[in-house]
Amino acid sequence: MSASEAGGATRLEKDSIGELAVPAEAYYGVQTTRAIHNFPISGLRMPTAFIHTHALLKRAAAEVNFELGQLDETLYKAIAQAAREVEEGKFDDQFPIDVYQTGSGTSTNMNVNEVIASRANELLGGKRGDKKPVHPNDHINMGQSSNDTIPTSLYVSALVEIEQQLRPSLRTLEESLRAKSKDLWEVIKTGRTHLQDATPVRMGQEFLGYAGQIERAQRRLDDASRELSEVALGGTAVGTGVNMYPGFAEKVLAKMSEWLGVNLKESDNHFQSQNTLDGAVHASGALRTIAVSIMKISNDLRWMASGPRAGLNEIILPAVQPGSSIMPGKVNPVIAESATMVAAQVIGFDVTIGLAGQSGNFELNVMMPLVAHNLMQSIELLAHTAVNLAEQCISGIVATDYGPNMLEQGLLLATPLAPVIGYDKTAALVKKALATGKTIRQLTHEESGLSKEEVDRLLDPASMTEPGTPMGSAG
Repeated sequence: MSASEAGGATRLEKDSIGELAVPAEAYYGVQTTRAIHNFPISGLRMPTAFIHTHALLKRAAAEVNFELGQLDETLYKAIAQAAREVEEGKFDDQFPIDVYQTGSGTSTNMNVNEVIASRANELLGGKRGDKKPVHPNDHINMGQSSNDTIPTSLYVSALVEIEQQLRPSLRTLEESLRAKSKDLWEVIKTGRTHLQDATPVRMGQEFLGYAGQIERAQRRLDDASRELSEVALGGTAVGTGVNMYPGFAEKVLAKMSEWLGVNLKESDNHFQSQNTLDGAVHASGALRTIAVSIMKISNDLRWMASGPRAGLNEIILPAVQPGSSIMPGKVNPVIAESATMVAAQVIGFDVTIGLAGQSGNFELNVMMPLVAHNLMQSIELLAHTAVNLAEQCISGIVATDYGPNMLEQGLLLATPLAPVIGYDKTAALVKKALATGKTIRQLTHEESGLSKEEVDRLLDPASMTEPGTPMGSAG
């Protein structure tokens, strides 16, 4: 509801469409107000990190325009201070436009332009909503277009969040998994393939596998970050750089790189960098893969902790909350469950980003706000989940005796017999063990003709967990 509809004080502003009442206390102006009216869709707002990055871009642009002699020093200083205040979050409530807006993000670009201009004019002795001496288009947007600044801020904000949030969180998760691998290394249990019994495996080896997934996830982020570091700034409207002073984009990106601690570069092909979001689609694919890894790890933990009486009961997960409102004493794997839901959401976000990436015609993608929202949500969700899974679940896992105690009952302990007595004879022993309830060791002693020492050597579970361990020779 607008201020006028709510009975609040307003001021009258005008744009190329006409006049419109704007809330008197708002730093944003007529174009933002028009967008609020046009897009009463979801209540979802553009990510705060995106807005802060866009303001930083505007500050860098103002500084470069001043250095190039295109902007008066007095105006530059006021714009720079106003932009910095937006970066610092002092005006977060002034960015109310819905994510589901104009596909180029022009509404959000103008929202940022209006807030910075309004605050700059206030700093210069004017009032909110003034267009003089600082104008949102003529000064804040100088040398720029929504079509190159919005994709630039999209890429840069995602890149910064990956490096500052997600990567450290994944390191925490990997370290937790490696520590648990060492802790559980001596626990030998029945391995499983197709959810059926397989040869023995160390529980520590399973956790080493999980750590390897997260280690490789961080490598995949290297590719994602590289893609996101090449940005569209400098193409202005359609990629040709119209209305841009030569060297402007390079100088702006140099400042942004220094301030943010990342290495940004201007695209060497502006036509692809504005009419596609392929870099964002690629980065989202890396995030999807991380989500898939987290889903796999979390589901394995849920399976191994199932029970405690009627399940696998190989591990005990930390009890962090009661599990049932009706069944006293029940404890559920809630941290792992929350991680699987995050993984599902990120996979869903990736599907949407893929569809959005192909949405546009000729010189412009027209789903940029949606991609910005989903990409940032994916990064944030994965970062928080990785740490939560590490700290509230994995670090407190304890192995039970059930896995090792069941090992002797495992039918696939017979596998090392095959090179010695043959595949068919070994298979017959397995079938007989299953039918009679006897163990493979008992039947092998009775029927294989091998000495007790040879049988015990071949059927040693620990030796089966060591890569390359000879299983014996046919004879």
